[in-house]
Amino acid sequence: MEQAIQSGGTDGGGVEKDAPLRYDIRLLGRILGETIRAQEGDETFDTVEQVRKTSIGFHRGSDETARGELQAILSRLPTDRATTVIRAFGYFSHLANIAEDQHHIRRTRAHAMTGAAPRQGTLAHALGRAYGAGVSARRLQAFLDGAHCSPVLTAHPTEIRRKSSIDREMQIARLLDDRDRIHFTPAELTANRKELRRAVLVLWQTSILRSTRLRVLDEVANGLSHYDHTFLCELPRLYGDLEDELRLVEGWEDVTVPSFLRVGSWIGGDRDGNPYVTAEVLREALRMQSARALDFYLDELHRLGGELSLDDRRVAVSDGLRALAERSPDHSPHRATEPYRRAIAGMYARLAETARVLDGVEAARHAVGAAPAYAGAGELRADLDTVYESLTAHGSASLARGRLRRLRRAVDVFGFHLASIDQRQNSDVHEAVVAELLEVAGAEAGYLQAPEERRIALLRAELTGARPMSAPHLTYSERTAGELATLAEAADGRRRYGPQAVRHYIISKTDGVSDILEAAVLLKEVGLLHPREARLDVDIVPLFETIGDLQRCGEVMDRLFALPEYRCLLPSRGETQEVMLGYSDSNKDGGYLTSIWELYKAQTVLIEVFRRHGVAMRLFHGRGGSVGRGGGPSYQAILAQPPGAIQGSIRVTEQGEVIAAKYGNAEVGRRNLETLAAATLEATLLTAEGRPPPDAHLAVMESLSERAFTAYRGLVYETEGFERYFWDSTVIGEIANLNIGSRPASRKKSTSIEDLRAIPWVFSWAQCRLMLPGWFGFGSAVKGWLSDNPDGLETLRAMVRDWPFFGTALSNMDMVLAKSDIAIASRYAELVTDRALGATIFARLRAEWQDSIDAVLAITGQATLLEGNPLLARSIRNRFPYIDPLHHVQVELLHRHRAGDPDPAVVEGIHLSINGIAAGLRNSG
Repeated sequence: MEQAIQSGGTDGGGVEKDAPLRYDIRLLGRILGETIRAQEGDETFDTVEQVRKTSIGFHRGSDETARGELQAILSRLPTDRATTVIRAFGYFSHLANIAEDQHHIRRTRAHAMTGAAPRQGTLAHALGRAYGAGVSARRLQAFLDGAHCSPVLTAHPTEIRRKSSIDREMQIARLLDDRDRIHFTPAELTANRKELRRAVLVLWQTSILRSTRLRVLDEVANGLSHYDHTFLCELPRLYGDLEDELRLVEGWEDVTVPSFLRVGSWIGGDRDGNPYVTAEVLREALRMQSARALDFYLDELHRLGGELSLDDRRVAVSDGLRALAERSPDHSPHRATEPYRRAIAGMYARLAETARVLDGVEAARHAVGAAPAYAGAGELRADLDTVYESLTAHGSASLARGRLRRLRRAVDVFGFHLASIDQRQNSDVHEAVVAELLEVAGAEAGYLQAPEERRIALLRAELTGARPMSAPHLTYSERTAGELATLAEAADGRRRYGPQAVRHYIISKTDGVSDILEAAVLLKEVGLLHPREARLDVDIVPLFETIGDLQRCGEVMDRLFALPEYRCLLPSRGETQEVMLGYSDSNKDGGYLTSIWELYKAQTVLIEVFRRHGVAMRLFHGRGGSVGRGGGPSYQAILAQPPGAIQGSIRVTEQGEVIAAKYGNAEVGRRNLETLAAATLEATLLTAEGRPPPDAHLAVMESLSERAFTAYRGLVYETEGFERYFWDSTVIGEIANLNIGSRPASRKKSTSIEDLRAIPWVFSWAQCRLMLPGWFGFGSAVKGWLSDNPDGLETLRAMVRDWPFFGTALSNMDMVLAKSDIAIASRYAELVTDRALGATIFARLRAEWQDSIDAVLAITGQATLLEGNPLLARSIRNRFPYIDPLHHVQVELLHRHRAGDPDPAVVEGIHLSINGIAAGLRNSG
């Protein structure tokens, strides 16, 4: 392994700025190799090297000799040795990720220290562009006052590692970071290396996989881990830095930025297809979140009290601060002249009582005495403001702008709820629940058979009526009772933790007005919609997912806004309506090119509908980590939206292993939060009124989409036997049994692609390195269009150059095709039991893959994929020698497993290989 790292670590170009990255990868690889040799013996170590070298030969030549040699090695491998080989290459992928993340941090700090040009995607860069474009301070303030940005962590993990493994990786990252920030003596450097070796050894000896399937509350706990080291710490710092940046602008000496950037979550509230999300789970998820926030505040108050040892014989204090100190239960004579400490001790006592009453949690440090609980986060913020104002008014402003400033912001952002938990349910469930409620109440027996117009009429009447549809003395089915209980729990959670605790109600599979009105009626049932006051307490968010739904979304929203029973509710929501757009299911439905095109068109239609009705639009982008699910660089993706689509507001899902990749490290997390805010600012202030693309470009895109749609649907949904090919040639069956989440892989108990969730669909194609959802259909589309338009290549090149939407689409396909490998994919095709079917379909896949690469290269003018992104190209090139062996061993174990090998180590090896491949590719789910 040590030799492997040394030979694979070169970048081919000798770029000096990447030398520290190469060094870190070599260092970690050397330590991993030494660990494997010491723990598993020379023979196992030599096997790892043999597999690596043979795999490289296969990658370079893909000839039958290399294929046969590789097969001979793998077929002789005992299962336990094969598992060790998988662990070796899998762990290297994780260690390489750590080194790359640390290098990104290193380069960011180097830019900051040298005063180099601001990095694209940072707030400083966005503000600089705004100033340069002549955006006034008043307009910038208006943007900040009305902005709303939110990354939303979802309950769709493709992360199968245990927290103990993640903790060790974070330790390794910290030790690497210390090497950059601390000037070590030789002895200290030696000690650091010893710590690295110990951390890698513990990592090697720790089981990376979970032995049992995650529960929903396990997912909640995993999500909460990102708050401790990223969100709770970095968001307040980001706001402080933004305010300091704005204070440099003339006339903004005392600017206060509203808390427009907040974190959301689906974890514990997403019921769509997950029977395990219940009222009890929601209640506990809210409690766990609150407890994490209050624990952070308690710790910060304790530290703050230690810092503010100011003596009132030497510094004046405000009347408000003195009153706060007098109310404190801290009567120690040792602090009689330290009013700040006494005041903070009183705040600590009140917060400790709040944690006990609200969440049943005892503070780690006992309060000095009894005190009443806070009624809400606003009261705590008011007390912090009193301390802040006293300090700033009496010559201690610099003290106020340290820990206290960050704590005030944290309380403002996170409250007592930590993050808003979205509620989501499928429209089919709403339909069935409403039908049962109407039938049991004797109001309507045939709701399910009623046409859309009849349903709308019934629902409008229910929205304006005073009587409830349900009654406590009546009996309902388990599903209906469960839905009502969960909605009631959401309402109760808002009362306990504040209105920010639950702010959004999302309707999956929305395809008509009645779907939205059904949710409204159910919200009315639990007191979250008040018809007499024309008040709606949460945002009702329709989710348009399939190609057909996207094509109808403008019509649905137009009809909805025309209904006075609904339109009258929007003033209570700030005249803002949120709409969610589904990238994953639209891709599975129509392929990559058609999906992104219909999403683009849907936004342009919605912009006009909302403008006509005088309603502000906030879009919620349901993006995943992979390109096939809307992934790719967030900054470019946001700026590539139609002009006017980003109206100062955006919400974006963060899914799968991308959550750990983006927020597992505090500095990387800070950069990603900045990127979201910066892109929103630029899209709103600099490109909102930009010119739309020429009609000719739109017409070309429409034609390309139609051709790509035909090719994609023709393969996936119209080719006999394709479903069998998919299940045989990928690890979908094994993924369905993997302990990666609480949610079933399919919505129904079937093998149909229609019922399969988008995550395992995309994840499976990544595992066999075909990446089909990220490109299939593009080659046929371009080839067919150029056949009808022989001189059209220059038009396509102009579209890449002048239209950010098309340029981003090509950039994403460039990346995903570079990560694909048709030779590796051919090995998975050999798993298809019907050899003739496998050969026929794989031939079609290979041809379309090559056509798509040819099309990308021709349009971009590149000689090779990723020619314009050398950093990513080097990363991929250096990773492949260590990812490829995982595929080959995985295929061998799949053969054994499907042949009936009963050894549980075979399944464990498959699951380990799935994890290692996902780590190596980084954005596979």
